[in-house]
Amino acid sequence: MHFESLNDFFAMGGYASYVWSAFGITFLSLLILLYVSVKRGDTLLKEVQSKIDRQARIEAAKNLENTL
Repeated sequence: MHFESLNDFFAMGGYASYVWSAFGITFLSLLILLYVSVKRGDTLLKEVQSKIDRQARIEAAKNLENTL
């Protein structure tokens, strides 16, 4: 589509409210998805690290039991 001016571009031939709201909703949805994904990833990493630490403590306790 060819626009005569920048104002015509932003007006989108009378459909600006539909076009720009669609872009806005899409951009907001992507930002929310990114935020939730990053937070969930951090939570998963913490859970994995705590399981690794717990397993290391269990192994260390088993080694101590064997020396008694």
